[in-house]
Amino acid sequence: MKDIQNLKDNRNVDIQKVGIKHLELPLTIQRKNSSNQIVCAKARVNVSLPRDYKGTHMSRFVEVLTEWQHKNLLGVDIKGCLEKIINNLDAQSGELEFKFTYFINKKSPVKEMVAPMSYHCTFEGRIEEGNYKFILGVEVPVTTLCPCSKEISENGAHNQRALIKVKISYDESEQVWLEDLIELIESCASCPVYPLLKREDEKYVTEKAWDNPKFVEDVLRDVVVKLRNLPVINEFEVECEAFESIHNHSAWAFQHEILN
Repeated sequence: MKDIQNLKDNRNVDIQKVGIKHLELPLTIQRKNSSNQIVCAKARVNVSLPRDYKGTHMSRFVEVLTEWQHKNLLGVDIKGCLEKIINNLDAQSGELEFKFTYFINKKSPVKEMVAPMSYHCTFEGRIEEGNYKFILGVEVPVTTLCPCSKEISENGAHNQRALIKVKISYDESEQVWLEDLIELIESCASCPVYPLLKREDEKYVTEKAWDNPKFVEDVLRDVVVKLRNLPVINEFEVECEAFESIHNHSAWAFQHEILN
């Protein structure tokens, strides 16, 4: 049959990115404890398209992704998947992103009752001019308590849920576990968020936040300092947003640093 995509195009436009988005598929993620977790991921994959080609072959993206859905992924492993996509499509560059919800069984702080806590995570790989870059992303909900509100009030202080978004890049020879990164981030807030709390646990988290008030600036700086101290990280982004309980706006802070 005639291959329309391979027909010559005369408009002299190199397309920087073309591919597919919102493809849902199961992925097997390797956990820190050596077990696996099957997640439902949304994939985005794209490649460059030379000016001489009318179109790319969309089915080839799905073919390769289907081959890789049963592999135990550690994040950086997606390099092989992306390389195969680029080779199959005769492209010079490409990007592959998996977004998924990852679950960690989390104990309440006092009663130690266990329930699954969900975290939105991202594996992203990029190849350009033969160079590979991997980015691990995670969104961690936490609690913040306002230091100013505590200082000026006789009774109580406003507190709220906040969201810390972190993206890190590191060499493919290294490994950063999602569990470790999430724990690092949670330690920088006024208090972590838990999926299940009994009364004794609620008392604990309320008092912990009271004893540890933080602005979004404080949270962001604490995360930045800890990421700077991880020698495997080459680059990172940190974003902290507090959904203010007494305002009709959020408090927000952002930092991007290249370390190596």
